[in-house]
Amino acid sequence: MEFMDKYHQLPDKQFSLSDLLKIILENDPYLSPYKEDLKRRILRLRNRLKELLPKDASLKDFALGYEYFGLHFTDNQWIFREWAPNADKIYIIGEVTGWVEKKDFSLKRTGDNGVWEISLPAQAFKHKDLYRLRIYWDKGGGDRIPSYARRVVQDSETLIFNAQVWMPDQPFQWEIPNFKNSGEPPFVYEAHVGMAQEEEKVGSYVEFKEKILPRIVNAGYNTLQLMAIQEHPYYGSFGYHVSNFFAASGRFGTPDELKGLVDAAHKAGLAVIMDIVHSHAVNNQVEGLSCFDGTLYQYFHDGPRGIHYAWDSRCFDYAKNSVVHFLLSNCRFWLEEYNFDGFRFDGVTSMLYLHHGLEASFTSYDDYFNQSVDEDALIYLALANIVIHEVKPDALTIAEDISGMPGLAASVSHGGAGFDFRLAMGGPDYWVKLVKEMRDEDWPINHIWHELNNRRKDEKIISYVESHDQALVGDKTLIFRMIGSDMYYFMGAGAESVNVDRGMALHKIIRLITLATAGNGYLNFMGNEFGHPEWIDFPREGNNWSYHYARRQWHLADSPDLKYRFLASFDRDMIAAARQYRIFDAPWADFVYEHCADKIIAFFRNRLLFVFNFHPTASYTDYKFALPKGRYSMIMDSDQSKYGGHNRLCEGQVHLTIQHADDDHDRISLYLPSRTALVFYRESIAD
Repeated sequence: MEFMDKYHQLPDKQFSLSDLLKIILENDPYLSPYKEDLKRRILRLRNRLKELLPKDASLKDFALGYEYFGLHFTDNQWIFREWAPNADKIYIIGEVTGWVEKKDFSLKRTGDNGVWEISLPAQAFKHKDLYRLRIYWDKGGGDRIPSYARRVVQDSETLIFNAQVWMPDQPFQWEIPNFKNSGEPPFVYEAHVGMAQEEEKVGSYVEFKEKILPRIVNAGYNTLQLMAIQEHPYYGSFGYHVSNFFAASGRFGTPDELKGLVDAAHKAGLAVIMDIVHSHAVNNQVEGLSCFDGTLYQYFHDGPRGIHYAWDSRCFDYAKNSVVHFLLSNCRFWLEEYNFDGFRFDGVTSMLYLHHGLEASFTSYDDYFNQSVDEDALIYLALANIVIHEVKPDALTIAEDISGMPGLAASVSHGGAGFDFRLAMGGPDYWVKLVKEMRDEDWPINHIWHELNNRRKDEKIISYVESHDQALVGDKTLIFRMIGSDMYYFMGAGAESVNVDRGMALHKIIRLITLATAGNGYLNFMGNEFGHPEWIDFPREGNNWSYHYARRQWHLADSPDLKYRFLASFDRDMIAAARQYRIFDAPWADFVYEHCADKIIAFFRNRLLFVFNFHPTASYTDYKFALPKGRYSMIMDSDQSKYGGHNRLCEGQVHLTIQHADDDHDRISLYLPSRTALVFYRESIAD
């Protein structure tokens, strides 16, 4: 598991401060002017750990709030606890009380720490009972969903959300209770349960397990990333306006059905991670945490800093120990209750900066060390990674950060924030920029190489061409940018279109070169592997609440009469080759050759030679460049007819290098068709 720091030691358990700073600066000399800033951040993390923990205590034990707060059945009685420091009175109301306040359901303060508690007899609740809190404070009051509610459901007629008791007679039985990540670099399939189905409706956990999971397994991906799992009141938010942090979204099914999906994925050998949103919270007050106990600052910053104006949401105050306790407990909960194997942390850039990264260019290291950085958020992320890896050492954590904050994906033991991976978010933007702003003939091959390999040596990167961001309404998928309306008329297997031909060829080689140069992993959003033709648009007033675009049209890839299946086949073989030949065992691609005018680039990754001809019209015969002596067997050709190409090369060609008389260098001679990528396996030949 070389790509993963399994231990994530606390920073003061391995290196002295001076040694740690030396390691950081050796890894990234550009950080030298900011040595004092780095020192301050490391000391702040160490001091925060001492503040939170008794001597020799574990941070994962601190993160057990979900076992204390919320509703629990223990010793033949119900115990409910809530943290609401500003409250004067709290009642449980629900089906059991006729939705009115009753004295027997009135909580009592346990002390002056803001914790409220009640004990109720076993018959007080039964499975599926609905309930909520009625909280009163000075000069006000309101109904609230408990902050640690594990099950929240919405009434289909009134649209009102309530907490629900979830205690079935037969608790869920895991078939794979202790799934272990194989340690293979992640090939991530990003998916949304609700819109994964073909029908115009909200899909379910069960439907995803039965219909979509087999597709992901067949496509060769080894990691499933699930979006929108935490409960959110507005479906169209893509799950990023979370209201109930400990509740799996009830619109997709029951907690047991989600567990069944995770279990089935584990049986198929897939790790399962989820999007976790700790960067902000929904503004809603009844459903969410905003003004929970009558104050705006219980979980969030008070005043303007507590409001994310661009997202219409609330911003957590990571300096508060009670907030850190809530969020760290949330991390541990999803790992243990649902057997998730890690997280993609959403909106990390928004967390890290007081300006939330809005209209920020991040062109200098000065942008990472100034008064705009929320160091409390940075420290929280390090704490979260410590907890996650203490609970599950082989967990995956991925940071969605566009800013490039140094050390974010370096281990905590080496002074970083501890993420296993950072998303290479600049790649998709770069491909869109090329397609939008340049003719193919003008694409700068040298700059493409630089962009795809521009990363720090102490951080692990997951690269991708498109995530869900590039598929949203108002944007376009890359293939739709390249083909346009011809996708509606010329994707039949026998149809001819210059735009379709171009788009399909580039769709394949852009994905292959992105994967082949990726740091340590690769990601794809569902449907993009076969060039899904339409954007994502959730039901909303502007589209007359239609589900037409909130789905995936799998039949397009299944049809033998359409070209989508060619792209799906290429993606499957590309992933299979990358895994079979373990290309990420080599940490970097090894540059071999480029020619900007010819639009040719070649490089090694592990024992595979990748050769790309990006030129739109020029095909080259007997194209020669220097290579290590060897036998090179072609294992992939993007121009094959089974991938929708023109079949200009014979399958399975073998090439031997030839020593050049002038300089004694070995060279290979290839036919390189236009807009084609070739992959060769190198077999060594003894001198």
